[in-house]
Amino acid sequence: MFDGVIVFVFGIIIGSFLNVLIYRLPLGISLINPKRSYCPHCNTQIRWIDNIPLISYLILNGKCSKCFEKISINYFIVEFLSGLFFVLLFLKFGFGVPFFIYLALFSTLLVLSFIDFKYKAVPDYLLLIAFILAIFVPSFSFEGALLFAGGFVLLDFVITFYIQNIKAKITKNEELETQKALGEGDIPIVAIIGGILGVQLGLFAIILASILAIIPAIYGQIKHKDIETPFIPFLSLGLILVVLFGENIYEIATKLGLF
Repeated sequence: MFDGVIVFVFGIIIGSFLNVLIYRLPLGISLINPKRSYCPHCNTQIRWIDNIPLISYLILNGKCSKCFEKISINYFIVEFLSGLFFVLLFLKFGFGVPFFIYLALFSTLLVLSFIDFKYKAVPDYLLLIAFILAIFVPSFSFEGALLFAGGFVLLDFVITFYIQNIKAKITKNEELETQKALGEGDIPIVAIIGGILGVQLGLFAIILASILAIIPAIYGQIKHKDIETPFIPFLSLGLILVVLFGENIYEIATKLGLF
């Protein structure tokens, strides 16, 4: 129990650093200068007492202590998810090599996911880092990675051809003539899924990700909003859920006839 608390605290501290990466990397801001975090609204450096992971956000009611502007809930979510993932990985693997490898991989996927949510695009070097980390997972197979990446490229070609050449003409929507079905950044994540999980569990993770991705699409329909759903966060979540609970989730889905 005490070990789990220590791991959770360590996780939310790392989560605080991940928030820095999520904010600064897409904007090209140095991670070294300025050293301390600052309010994105008034640029005031955040005092250490106002920068305690999770606790400070709750005490300040999600607002800057200087200008009182609202701070995004994403900061709290990233810290909490980081702590949660660290605890779940510790419970599954203990303090072994897989724990630290998955810790680094999940942290990278968390950064990628929240950048993708905001910008609908991610830095290529982060995708490369995620793939390199995945190679060190004991179960990783290049054969599975190449199989899934190739299959995903083919699927993208077919769906994109349909959108640009058939759907665009049927709907007479010229914007569809240049629209891509899937993002290029999705391919390395799919390769990671195939390399780590293999064919059966890998397909299950992608199907699970697709089901989860439908939720914001349905929300957009209800609210009559045109929401562009990034897929990297859901692919990452599918991988994480299967790594942590794969056998149980797969068994339940099979019994329900869903897979």
